[in-house]
Amino acid sequence: MNTQIILETYIENIIQIMTPYGTGTGFIIGDLIITNSHVVSGLREVVVSAKKIKRVVAKVVYDDPYFDLAFIKLDSLTTPKNRLKLSTKIVSNGDTTIAVGHPYGLNYSATEGIVSRASRVQDGLEYIQIDAAINPGNSGGPLLNIEGDVIGVNTFIIQNANNIGFSLPYFYVQQALDEFLACGKENIIKCSSCKNLIQEKNIKNDYCSACGVKIEVAKLRRKGYKPTGATKLMEEILSSLEVDVTLARRSQASWEIDKGSTRVEINYYENGVIIGDTKLCGIPSKNIEKVYDFLLKENSELSYLQFSINENSIYLSYLIIDSSLTLKEGKIALQRLFEYSNKYDDILINKYNAVKQKREE
Repeated sequence: MNTQIILETYIENIIQIMTPYGTGTGFIIGDLIITNSHVVSGLREVVVSAKKIKRVVAKVVYDDPYFDLAFIKLDSLTTPKNRLKLSTKIVSNGDTTIAVGHPYGLNYSATEGIVSRASRVQDGLEYIQIDAAINPGNSGGPLLNIEGDVIGVNTFIIQNANNIGFSLPYFYVQQALDEFLACGKENIIKCSSCKNLIQEKNIKNDYCSACGVKIEVAKLRRKGYKPTGATKLMEEILSSLEVDVTLARRSQASWEIDKGSTRVEINYYENGVIIGDTKLCGIPSKNIEKVYDFLLKENSELSYLQFSINENSIYLSYLIIDSSLTLKEGKIALQRLFEYSNKYDDILINKYNAVKQKREE
């Protein structure tokens, strides 16, 4: 099969994983989502989405820093029509490979390459060295052969090198799956020192109950993610507006909320500025002056919000400095941004023939 056919055949198996610390990729094998340990960032829960899965919170039931693997369980997981499976064939130098993932948030990207070296030892583990382009966001995604079988998990790259990437081979993944399924329990952490599988509830003070070594992942899972400062206040405001902040969160300082036909993006910048933006429709090709007159008139009457135009697109925005943000004022402003975005988008499209925006789900 060629790359296009493979992607079209197995695209429902490819998962996007989101945490406050970044995004990554996963893929469905059986009833589990496979990804890297570093993608789930030591969290007990992550947000996942796919072609047939809307953004939803899923549980990290296995975390293995040694193999850099994690297994995620989603109770409502739908079995894809064409299921991915782990390869059982030996990988050879020169084999054609296809890496699938979500690099830099560019969903369902596939890159083709070859196996530069079938077995490259790094820190005592074998990896498949490939020249297929993989970037941040690809981590945890599948490396496929030309038959569409998973031969590895895309795990890391050499920074500032030209397409030198490494995938954890399928046989390590199969070993980890077999051990996890055999133990018949969830919330399992694999100790990087003694390699025992320890149930999280049996870990005391973050030390392995088998060998006594400190387990960093246990500490991270225990602490979880807790926002602070203006970030915490922003999430309190969003929660008061019945927004599920876990699903809305794109990073520690970025949120995305869909309202009707519009998408509200909120970003907290390092300089202390918080901007809530809705990219509305595009400027029409005719009667532009009527659109400008309408926007100027509305700007003179709006409070908290303001219209602007950037690169032919109309924006409705809320801007504030973090030191000025309060629960009361922030709630009023964002509630208006949510309500008015959809309202004005409809007016501009229906009355002024503005151009409806396309957006990727």
